[in-house]
Amino acid sequence: MISRLLHTRYRVEDLDRTIQFYTRVLGLEEVSRHRSPRGSELVFLKAPKSDELIEICCFPASGPVVVGSDLTHLAFEVENLEAFAKHSAELGYPLSDGPTQTSSGSVIAFIDAPEGYEIELIERPKS
Repeated sequence: MISRLLHTRYRVEDLDRTIQFYTRVLGLEEVSRHRSPRGSELVFLKAPKSDELIEICCFPASGPVVVGSDLTHLAFEVENLEAFAKHSAELGYPLSDGPTQTSSGSVIAFIDAPEGYEIELIERPKS
């Protein structure tokens, strides 16, 4: 039986550009970086208040990266969606959808990461 989620992997072609996005735009922390036995370049990232990791993998031998439309996304909680949107737009990554108020009182929006992966941003209602 499984006991917990350890990481989610996304394969990319431009490792440096992608890591810049996840660290500078989203504010994730680079936890480790190494080369796998088969030659993949791997970078592990984490959000400040999370234990689960995101593995960014660059392995050109696997061929081009093709990200299907609306196939997968990562979702992150943000304290202030308006402030985040301003920050990300200043770095060249404007929101691609939203902000949208949900029936639960949360506000959601989306931003496109390099390589075409979609990122969901969620601002929960203040208590």
